[in-house]
Amino acid sequence: MSHTPCTLPGPGITAPAAEGDAPAPVPDAGALPGAVERLSDDTGATTAEYAITTLAACGFAAVLVVLLKSGEVRDLLMGIITAALSLGS
Repeated sequence: MSHTPCTLPGPGITAPAAEGDAPAPVPDAGALPGAVERLSDDTGATTAEYAITTLAACGFAAVLVVLLKSGEVRDLLMGIITAALSLGS
């Protein structure tokens, strides 16, 4: 299936049109001033990625705190640390 591009206002932006279809109507450039630029702007995307990563790290830290407060895990870690320290002497 081949695509015939129809041009939209803006530098080098094209949208595919199905073969045999009439070209999509091109909106009047004055009707949507700067719409293409606003839609292609990804300002704030990095901030959102940092926010999601920070939330995930906080959730992981909360799970670790709960695990480390349990008696079984504390005993296991103390056993590992004691065994590691006793190997040096």
